[in-house]
Amino acid sequence: MTRTPRRNRRTLQVAGVGTAALLALSACSSSDSDSSSAKSASSASASASGSASTKMSGTVTVFAAASLQESFTALGKEFEKEHPGTKVTFSFGGSDTLAAQITGGAPADVFAAASPKTMKIVTDKGDTAGTPATFVRNQLEIATLPGNPDKITSLKDLTKSSLKVVLCDKTVPCGAAAQKALTASKLKLTPVSYEQDVKSALNKVVLKEADAAVVYKTDVKAAGSKVQGVEFPESANAVNAYPITLLKNAPNVVAAKAFIALVRSAEGQKVLTEAGFLKP
Repeated sequence: MTRTPRRNRRTLQVAGVGTAALLALSACSSSDSDSSSAKSASSASASASGSASTKMSGTVTVFAAASLQESFTALGKEFEKEHPGTKVTFSFGGSDTLAAQITGGAPADVFAAASPKTMKIVTDKGDTAGTPATFVRNQLEIATLPGNPDKITSLKDLTKSSLKVVLCDKTVPCGAAAQKALTASKLKLTPVSYEQDVKSALNKVVLKEADAAVVYKTDVKAAGSKVQGVEFPESANAVNAYPITLLKNAPNVVAAKAFIALVRSAEGQKVLTEAGFLKP
């Protein structure tokens, strides 16, 4: 009778030791697991932090339609401010000319055209990376001399033989849109000159070498008191969509994507709409 309790006590002691050992092992295992998880989380955090702290640098070369000059120049300065170490350089001109330069091998990161048709020149050659996206639209307006001394009130008034009128070349988006408006109105207009981009057409009026020019609303607004704008209803049927894209052989892909993102952001859209552009 006396041996049985001793065995029970001995068994209970052994069991107690075993349980304690198991608890210790469990705690150790849990501690190792927690430590491993902490290390993993710390590593992931460090990795994310390192990625976030990666700074963009270098030059972003943007080929853009002439009508984007003022707004894109402002956005370029904002981009450089937000990303120290970067520089945005622009080549503004007629979209068809810029498209030809790109397909001819000119190094550039971004292309912003004044019409899908001119963008297609580049996409057809396989020189874009991804699908171009429309970021704004633009509408035509008549630019006259300050004070509108010739009393121009309509598109039809531009057909008067006494007026010197300038148009953009038919191959340029602003010229193609003007022709579309004239055709829809069944009007025939013989300009004194066809200009290779919208700024050149506008400048003829600014320099008083022409009485009027058919340009974009944004260009009239940018010129301020140097010209006077006259709206015409036919322009509603000739609104141009502006697409933007990353180019296939872009030398600075990361910064180029960031610039496109800025253009399409709420901040970028605010700058563009204030310049007179319509929302996409």
